[in-house]
Amino acid sequence: MKICVVGGGSTYTPELVDGIARLRATLPVSELALVDPDRRRLDLVGGLARRIFARQGHPGVIRTTSELDEGVDGAAAVLLQLRVGGQAARHVDETLPLDCGCVGQETTGAGGLAKALRTVPVVLRIAERVAALAPDAWIVDFTNPVGIVTRALLDAGHRAVGLCNVAIGFQRRFAAVLGVPPDRVRLGHVGLNHLTWERAVHVDGQDVLPRLLADHAGDIAADLGLPAALIRRLGVVPSYYLRYFYEHDAVVAEQLHAPSRAEQVTAIEEGLLEMYADPALDEKPALLEERGGAYYSEAAVDLVASLAGNRGDVQVVNVRNGGRLPFLPEEAVIEVPARIGSAGPDPLPVDPVEPLYAGLIAHVSAYEELALEAALKGGVDRVADALLAHPLIGQASTADELARRLVAANAAHLPWAVTA
Repeated sequence: MKICVVGGGSTYTPELVDGIARLRATLPVSELALVDPDRRRLDLVGGLARRIFARQGHPGVIRTTSELDEGVDGAAAVLLQLRVGGQAARHVDETLPLDCGCVGQETTGAGGLAKALRTVPVVLRIAERVAALAPDAWIVDFTNPVGIVTRALLDAGHRAVGLCNVAIGFQRRFAAVLGVPPDRVRLGHVGLNHLTWERAVHVDGQDVLPRLLADHAGDIAADLGLPAALIRRLGVVPSYYLRYFYEHDAVVAEQLHAPSRAEQVTAIEEGLLEMYADPALDEKPALLEERGGAYYSEAAVDLVASLAGNRGDVQVVNVRNGGRLPFLPEEAVIEVPARIGSAGPDPLPVDPVEPLYAGLIAHVSAYEELALEAALKGGVDRVADALLAHPLIGQASTADELARRLVAANAAHLPWAVTA
């Protein structure tokens, strides 16, 4: 089986490579193609990837290329983990909104919209080459904003599934606290990408979430940056991205007096690339944990293995709504448990969603639809409409100013911006 990773020069990639090497019984990969336009990064990451395979005795071949067609040709699955504009664009996404009193985050709010504008057209061009050169391949999107990008791929008719590591992170955390293997833990995960709640934690069919909250609400809340009293009152575990909604003003105040995450990641990446250049390094370094993306490799391996092998197991993915959340359009993309087989993901039935969560889900889903329209068609007015619809912005003057500034800041990546 050939797997292609677009954005293979990412410092994330050794995490994925390590997982493929360790889990080769689950996913027997014969060739791993790493595609990236940055030849320096690609050579460093590719060298470490080969050493990881060698250390773990993996027989597969790792190829590196800057030519998309070469990497995609004949692949069974194409994993997308690209970042259009790099950390420099991310820094703008995380700082420019702060000037308008809005949270600065790369996937949520104005920053997430800017990333979508840059990313959706690029991903769709990549998908067209996948359709031409590997028509049976599944596209697994890890590129943020995952919900919007996955919707763009599905709307264009591609075989695509969105993947995020939030759910598997919670599963691993809860399993460790409960002292059980992760495969015995199933989550009642519901919402949109980066806007989800765990409404149940089942172990062998029994919901243990009430016990988890009774015994560990303080620790869970601390990890989320939210008050323990709120977690106890809600009786659910929100994604840590919900802090941007539940504590928006406090987050903005913090961000105004701290380095951006892009600045932090840039420093981490410089250290990682220096490590990757060491020919003696043949395992992923501990510093990689600070880069983010924990358990991405396990989630990706499991998903591709189930798509290729028709395993019929349940995983949390980004998939068409198809009526599972009746208050959203059928074609919306949601993040829920789904049964995974060779025909793709089939989302499981979802218990009725409480108004406290359904309202926010519907609000953000409407924004995502407008964001996708802006990414596909361009125009400052469309960008402003999407921002106006976002619950973290929602004021006309703020939306108009942010739209103008975001488009100007990203003009190099938006062909339509010069005439907008």
